[in-house]
Amino acid sequence: MELIKHCLDECWETLKQVADPEIPVLSVVDLGMIRGVELNEEDQIIVRLTPTYSGCPATDLLKAEITQAFTVQGLVPVQVVVDLSEVWTTDWMSESGKQKLQQYGIAPPQGEAHSCGTHVALSDGIKCPRCHSQHTKLLSEFSSTACKALYRCQQCLEPFDYFKCI
Repeated sequence: MELIKHCLDECWETLKQVADPEIPVLSVVDLGMIRGVELNEEDQIIVRLTPTYSGCPATDLLKAEITQAFTVQGLVPVQVVVDLSEVWTTDWMSESGKQKLQQYGIAPPQGEAHSCGTHVALSDGIKCPRCHSQHTKLLSEFSSTACKALYRCQQCLEPFDYFKCI
């Protein structure tokens, strides 16, 4: 039993090294995309991955990068299973991940996602990740990706992305 726990701990540590292709300062663990790691009856490692949305174009890339990271660590055989049984939500993001987002210059989600799966209504006053002012203005509900909105800080005058609650 201790050997299984050690193996699973190694799996989680390895997953913390797999970066999100869009926001490389975040791992798949930071984003809450890993819904479970287990060993099956054949001692195969099963990683359950829930992409940030069902049509995510990076899903195959993430599966390959997870498989490669496990192979490099000698954690084989491994199978990455896409798990769409629940819809990914920003509520699954780790607090550490939210802090990394802010340090990267993207305002992290503020508040909890609605239970219906829609994002929290956008408004002015999202905290600027650079100067921390809340004197900010929504410029566009969509930014570089659909999951981000574009804001401008009225204090430091810098534009910034806000990772919407989803």
